[in-house]
Amino acid sequence: MLHNSALIVFAKHPTPGRVKTRLTPPLTPEEATELYRCMLLDTLAKVRSLLQVQRFLFFQDEPAAFPYFQGIASDFVLLPQQGGDLGARMAGAFREVLSRGHQRVVIVGTDAPDLPVDYLHQAFRALAEESVDVVFGPSCDGGYYLLGLKALPDSLFGGIAWSTGTVLAESLARAGAAGLRVRLLPEWHDVDTPADLQRTGLVQAGNCAPLTREFVQRLRFPGRQRHSFPRCPL
Repeated sequence: MLHNSALIVFAKHPTPGRVKTRLTPPLTPEEATELYRCMLLDTLAKVRSLLQVQRFLFFQDEPAAFPYFQGIASDFVLLPQQGGDLGARMAGAFREVLSRGHQRVVIVGTDAPDLPVDYLHQAFRALAEESVDVVFGPSCDGGYYLLGLKALPDSLFGGIAWSTGTVLAESLARAGAAGLRVRLLPEWHDVDTPADLQRTGLVQAGNCAPLTREFVQRLRFPGRQRHSFPRCPL
């Protein structure tokens, strides 16, 4: 991996009713929260496998968030997200990390826990090329699971209809209008809806999301009781 590289994880404190709400129902808020916690822990473990990369975690600020993330991610630089919508918060995170001297910065969320780690390597390799300004990792729902930058374009984040199926298309249009040279990574899947929980790869042996895999397998167990939901193995 490259020197002067940084990877940002955007995360929330796992609070029932505030995470994975599109999965409720069929999941209870408590089940959705446990699933989110598994996805978060799998994502952090994957990021830790990258060498010579400074790790950042930007969390949505609330009283319980900082002590929680200190407990599970003390090896990350922990900072609160700043700004209004998702675009403003991502722009703020990129601005902060780039200002610290990092030349290649990648941001991911926690919605793609089984994303192959090689896709992260591909993103950093692409950013090392002179002919690439921006790297997008397209998600199957029309958004993106990863964004990589070497500088902060003013026009890339404003006016996007976040959390819709047009996020990637709008972002690519803005990048093109700004003259930015784009590299696209392979498409991957988010876990946002009940249908996403049925994807075979999510429970495939040997994927890079062992906690999520085990939790989803427990959710699929036909005899489980609603009042006794499975918990994240950690």
